[in-house]
Amino acid sequence: ICPGCVFLITQSACGMAAVWQQVLAVDARYNAYRTPTFPQFRTQYIRRRSQLLRENAKCGFEPGLRRQYLRLRSQLLALRYGPLSEQSSFRASSVRSSRTTLDRMEDFEEDPRAQGARGHRRSVSRGSYQLQAQMNRAVYDERPPGSLVPTSVAEASRAMAGDTTLGENYAFAGMHHIFDQHVDSAVPRLQFANDDKHLLACCSLDGTLSIMTLSPPPPSVKVSLKGHGGPVTDFAWSLSNDIIVSTSLDGTLRIWNTEDGRCIREVRDPESSELLCCTFQPMNNNLTVVGNSKHHLQVVNISTGKKVKGGSSKLTGRVLSLSFDAPGRILWAGDDRGSIFSFLFDMATGKLTKAKRLVVSEGSSICSISARSWISREARDPSLLVNACVNKLLLYRVVDNEGTLQLKRSFPIQHGSQHVHSIFCPLMSFRQGACVVTGSEDGCVYFFDVERNTKAIVNKLQGHGGPVLDVSFNCDESLLASADSTGMVIIWRREQK
Repeated sequence: ICPGCVFLITQSACGMAAVWQQVLAVDARYNAYRTPTFPQFRTQYIRRRSQLLRENAKCGFEPGLRRQYLRLRSQLLALRYGPLSEQSSFRASSVRSSRTTLDRMEDFEEDPRAQGARGHRRSVSRGSYQLQAQMNRAVYDERPPGSLVPTSVAEASRAMAGDTTLGENYAFAGMHHIFDQHVDSAVPRLQFANDDKHLLACCSLDGTLSIMTLSPPPPSVKVSLKGHGGPVTDFAWSLSNDIIVSTSLDGTLRIWNTEDGRCIREVRDPESSELLCCTFQPMNNNLTVVGNSKHHLQVVNISTGKKVKGGSSKLTGRVLSLSFDAPGRILWAGDDRGSIFSFLFDMATGKLTKAKRLVVSEGSSICSISARSWISREARDPSLLVNACVNKLLLYRVVDNEGTLQLKRSFPIQHGSQHVHSIFCPLMSFRQGACVVTGSEDGCVYFFDVERNTKAIVNKLQGHGGPVLDVSFNCDESLLASADSTGMVIIWRREQK
């Protein structure tokens, strides 16, 4: 077959896939109106629709007929249930009126001894971060074109990802499974277990968490974690996956055994405030950092249930998001006033020292922060991925060892009020190009190539009936999980070539 024919066939297949995805998206958005008293039926319906649409997509119908079907179906559903309200305004007016200062950084210095003779902060070497970037560039520049960084991790990633383009590798479309145990209550967070293909967990505003397994089939809920007296806002897996910590609006941090669902310990917030986010210290899983609604950040020893001395600080607003860098030396925290703070973490004592502050957009919530040491061979600097309720996904470069951030680029999404999260793809550091994935308030999952200057969208998944709040890859990128505000969790399967 000539290259031109291959191109036309590929484009036709992509067009047909896009149309059935749009049909599924329309069905999903109207799904909430169907049998409102029987939510399980709605889940079964959308699952069956996905199966039938995928089977029909293989039949090779004329794309024009598919588009005509999409128009007619949209019109009929609108006549039956009424037109859908558009989710385009969100907080656009407040975003436009806010004073956006995406690159303004502030220093914090509480110890006058660390200041120079004129009262200014001493210059600090950009040290490890700049050195790392320079070394990475040197290694990259010495390699032949198209080759990979010569590490065992790179070879393992190459074996899993294959020599594929970003578009091919992230051709997720088919629904592998739908979980609906939290239906009608939002699922704000979900995450695959560390280095695991088939184990994942999610938390819900119904006050419970679920640990789910995808293998052996059929996929099922392995255990439910019950005990919180209010909506569960966040959770984190320990490195060995034997423990989960969770935070709740009931003001407690709970430590769970992931095998039997038993609550090992309950730690109450000393201020009796709502707990909003948590994360493990990556180099010491005995320590967990927790953020609360009274603007406080606290390091907690989960073995004793006690606060770590010197491990607390205060932000300008409610603490919504946390992320460590890979070595665990820098912690970033985001609040609901639009600020991201960086803290230096003392590995020996657990003490936090406030270092920098970035005002992303005053009054806009920093919902999600993800740190990454490498993005790709083309983007080697340590980076931060941020969702900030400004209708954009933001990518920052970390420029020094105090966590100073510099905006690299942004991607348009619908995000004005919901707590939407995003992730770096786990294998992208060793592949040509680089991809990030985010939820969106329009009910879609977006894949962006951070190295493309134009047409950055690599893939777009449609099928949720409400805003998509969180996304998570398994370790080899064969499955992607997404959760929404209606309580539905969809497991997407990568198309096999």
